[in-house]
Amino acid sequence: MMLLNPNGSYIKTEIMTRIYFFLNIYALILILLLLAVLAFGQETRQLAVDKPQAIADLRTGEGASQLNAKWYVQPAHIRDREFYLPGPQKGGGDAMPLYPTGKPVETQSLHPQIGSDDFESGFIEIKPTELEKRQGSGLFSFVWYKIVLTIPAIIGKLNTAGTTAVFEIVVDDYSEIWVNGKQMVGFGQSGNGLISGYNARNRVTLTDHALAGEKFVIYVLGINGPVGKLPDNYIWVRNAVIDFYKNGLPVNPSWKDVGRIYTIDEKFNGIITPGTKIEKVADGFSFTEGPVWHPDGYLLFSDPNTNSIYRYNPKNHNVTVYMSHSGYTGGDIGEYGQPGSNGLAIDKEGRLIIDQHGNRRVIRIEKKGPVTILADKFDGKRFNSPNDVVLKSDGTVYFTDPPYGLPGFFNDPKKELDYQGVFMIKNAHLPDLSTGQSGGQGKVLVVSKDLGGPNGLAFSPDEKYLYVTNWDIRDIHHTKTLWRYEVQPEGTLTNGKVFYDFSFTEDEEALDGIKVDKEGNLFVSAPGGLWILNADGKLLGKIVTPERPANMAWGDEDGKTLYMTAHTSVYKVRVNAGGKFSWQ
Repeated sequence: MMLLNPNGSYIKTEIMTRIYFFLNIYALILILLLLAVLAFGQETRQLAVDKPQAIADLRTGEGASQLNAKWYVQPAHIRDREFYLPGPQKGGGDAMPLYPTGKPVETQSLHPQIGSDDFESGFIEIKPTELEKRQGSGLFSFVWYKIVLTIPAIIGKLNTAGTTAVFEIVVDDYSEIWVNGKQMVGFGQSGNGLISGYNARNRVTLTDHALAGEKFVIYVLGINGPVGKLPDNYIWVRNAVIDFYKNGLPVNPSWKDVGRIYTIDEKFNGIITPGTKIEKVADGFSFTEGPVWHPDGYLLFSDPNTNSIYRYNPKNHNVTVYMSHSGYTGGDIGEYGQPGSNGLAIDKEGRLIIDQHGNRRVIRIEKKGPVTILADKFDGKRFNSPNDVVLKSDGTVYFTDPPYGLPGFFNDPKKELDYQGVFMIKNAHLPDLSTGQSGGQGKVLVVSKDLGGPNGLAFSPDEKYLYVTNWDIRDIHHTKTLWRYEVQPEGTLTNGKVFYDFSFTEDEEALDGIKVDKEGNLFVSAPGGLWILNADGKLLGKIVTPERPANMAWGDEDGKTLYMTAHTSVYKVRVNAGGKFSWQ
């Protein structure tokens, strides 16, 4: 009940007070929501999914004794040495000035280097409890640690047989790790033996199938830093453990069995064994595309929306940015929906080939880092936006060129070609040896203009046929077609025909990526999932994941894991035949 004065002023004051109060509350809620959005707009996520089943703390006498671990230390020093300025490769190879063949120059080196003749002679043994003792000379200083350990039969109550053992160390300030004299090094890598960050943990998997009595020698280089402004402190070990996992490195339990596999013809059971599960391996992306398996044992894939290439390491389940700004660096990038890289391939020399949407070209990253433009124009006109790419066994590059990387697609004013083609780059070669400059485009030919939106492409195992999928948004319900071309000896295409028509599907989508296994079965991204056809065009089965796969890649050592890039995630499934790697 409210009392009113004769002129009603109390009511107005009370109402205004309450309005002001609620406006303040509303403003506070908006601020908190904004902060929450900013807080969760993570670019990097490093999550511990679960705990290990046993831990050996190598900083303690008890923990070290469980693995019969011995610690050693020796200082490392900077020494003067002679080296050479960059010059061309010897023997008439690469003419670019990237190799140590130029004039002699005085520089510096770290001594001792791992593997050098006197490397072992300087180590002195220390107790595990002495790891917090400051080492090195301070400022710009380096220290080598050495740990020799043996896998026990039992640790705690855990039988270590078949377990995954992971070495983790935190050195103040930086660390590098070698296991049995070897270090994993990869472009874009963070941690896993290389420097992972300032006072950050560095983890290396020693074995994923432990055996009692198995011995490991681990070398750790401790580095004082930051180097650009050296601190007045020294090097020491904050943490050092061996984590044991009973059933491999932990994964999110909800990722172990996702999606469905449907058998339409009983022959499909020979392609994917009944009972096989689909697994999710990574998530949190904008739109995943263009995967390829790297010969060093990891998966690369694009996110054209965020202009990035990512690397998924199956040994530790980590995802890192392999390459940023992978498809475009223009000032008008804000106008683009998908400015980044799309299709990826790796040639027999291990060089990465990239379809770049925004830059509208196909490039190759040379072994020493320079970029070779394989193709950016045809008949003097810029490509639309190269999409998918595949390599023939002789090194010939084939790629599709729809306009979906352009802001306005078919109606974009920057579009120069009046068609969407399939192109071939014949004899793509190294940078020009006479000038040492990157470039050196191969001979570019258009091999098909039949499709309104050429998208995915893949060869049959014998390379007699090239399959091309179609995604034409201008008439999407009548053009969901998979085409097959005969490949001529010189690489051109003839007798293109519709191999399978998916226009019966109702979704507002068409065909995307395609892969062919060693037995000639086709895995086609079409509305509703991944459709599997045999070489005669008979539908055998279907793979349905929570998000529709855009593209696929054969992966793992045997090539029998099909990795699927699907919108915000990456999935995988085991198959029986698998596919051939382009770099083999």
